[in-house]
Amino acid sequence: MSLTTGPAGESTAAQQGRGAAGARPPRAARPGRRSLSRHNLHGWLFSTPFLALFGVFMLFPIVATLVMSFTDFGARNVTRPLEAEFVGIDNYTRLFQDDTFRTALFNTGYFVVVGVPLTIVSGLLVAILLNNGIDRARTFFRVGFYAPVVTTIVAVAVVWRFVLDPSDGLVAAIASQLGVTAPDFLGSETWAMPSLIAMAVWRNLGTVMVLFIAGLQAIPAEVREAARLDGAGAFQELRRITVPLLRPTVLYATVITTIGYLNVFEEPFVMTQGGPSDATLTVSLDMYRQGFNFFHMGYASAMAYVLFVVIMGITVLQLRLLKDNTR
Repeated sequence: MSLTTGPAGESTAAQQGRGAAGARPPRAARPGRRSLSRHNLHGWLFSTPFLALFGVFMLFPIVATLVMSFTDFGARNVTRPLEAEFVGIDNYTRLFQDDTFRTALFNTGYFVVVGVPLTIVSGLLVAILLNNGIDRARTFFRVGFYAPVVTTIVAVAVVWRFVLDPSDGLVAAIASQLGVTAPDFLGSETWAMPSLIAMAVWRNLGTVMVLFIAGLQAIPAEVREAARLDGAGAFQELRRITVPLLRPTVLYATVITTIGYLNVFEEPFVMTQGGPSDATLTVSLDMYRQGFNFFHMGYASAMAYVLFVVIMGITVLQLRLLKDNTR
């Protein structure tokens, strides 16, 4: 029997055998459009409860507040919202001519500029101590530092009012033993805001501490051991090893702490009501007053969106400045 050969001298049967052996397996059948659409439909159905709640309680109020910021919406429009008069950007232009709002904006900036670094540094130091320096009762100390985070502001206010009371408070008692007179911390224009900052740092220290403890535990032990073998001291290890490797954690902690402090409301509302003489008035507290005390809903809505733009701008700036150092 004769075999035909190809151009390279290879027999046709050999070529057929090689082709049959090296043939690619058939591709798996792709799902049809009907199955994909059914799969997407099931996903949307499962998401419907969340989307409904989000639309009613989040999206609608956000859009409604934006619309209200361009109107003179007030108490008379609560039952007749469509009768609110459109005023354009008058609410926004009034804001920056309002001395009270400028004072609130300055106080909020003061609270953030002083409070955020204190919170971050204190949280980092406590996290390092609890992670490396304390061996006994470590869980007890962690729970103790985190307890203020889950404590209600009313209980916190009661404790701090007792501590800072100028006549019978703990600080006044210690000062009298030292032969000095303690100032009226919450009644003084000089000391009121630093007192609120101290309370905020104490209250939010636990959150930052937990974040930094997680970051410290993610640092490989071999890196620390290598630094110690090279003769690095505790400060050099902190500066050259710990802080650089914690930069992503520092970024996250700084961003969320800044956002929280820009929205500060509970501390001045419960402790000082913005006093004395608006020394502790913040943007959120001023917004609350305008909206629910004076019923200037449109003006308060404009204030809320100005604060939103400020928060977005500072957050983007922080991400750009700190993100380059986390790569």
